[in-house]
Amino acid sequence: MAYDETLAAGATVADAAEEERSAFIRRTYLHLAVAIGIFAGLEALLLGPLVDKVFPLIAWMVGGRWNWLIVLGVFMVVGWLADWWARQDTSPAMQYLGLGLYVLAETVIFLPLLYIASTYFSGNLLPTAAILTLGLFGGLTAVVFVTRKDFSFLRTALMVGGFLAIGVIISAIMFGFNLGVIFSVAMLVLAAGYILYYTSNIMHHYNTNQHVAAALALFAAVALMFWYIIRILMELYGRE
Repeated sequence: MAYDETLAAGATVADAAEEERSAFIRRTYLHLAVAIGIFAGLEALLLGPLVDKVFPLIAWMVGGRWNWLIVLGVFMVVGWLADWWARQDTSPAMQYLGLGLYVLAETVIFLPLLYIASTYFSGNLLPTAAILTLGLFGGLTAVVFVTRKDFSFLRTALMVGGFLAIGVIISAIMFGFNLGVIFSVAMLVLAAGYILYYTSNIMHHYNTNQHVAAALALFAAVALMFWYIIRILMELYGRE
């Protein structure tokens, strides 16, 4: 789930000189690319050479609905802490610690989904999901950069949508009902909204020293989109 950031007070990207603004945007997307690369590398390592070592963790995570509820609760707390650390303007080390912690948290929570997708479904599923995610992310990013539209008006709708989604997910875990493909499509739309929102904030509202926090926000939105694209493809592909 993507997390909402506290927008910068005072000077923002919109008020900065062109050179400073461009440098901030480059730093943000460089950090995003590194975060995605580390996430992909860790998943390849954990689900490849180290899969036997992490399998007990995966089995425990999916071994009961209460286990998964605990995992989600820990993930939400860790995600909030990581986001807060990443927004510490006075401590670059804390910012990087926050981003690193969030990448690690996403790596762990993705383990069961990626293990199931790679073990029981077509080998094309995950590459297809990655390509679709990057394509959608690129398209949404282009919309914001070309139109230069400020999507900050989405803030309230995204917050409400995020809380509703959490409530539905917790209810599904507690009462054991399947959310289905319609919910996954709705979450994909929510993730797209987060990408529009955070990208426009990068152009208009962040402070120019908040590139780590901006990268974390985008990474969270991309991860959310990737998760539900995988879920949709799993529904469409069916088990082998």
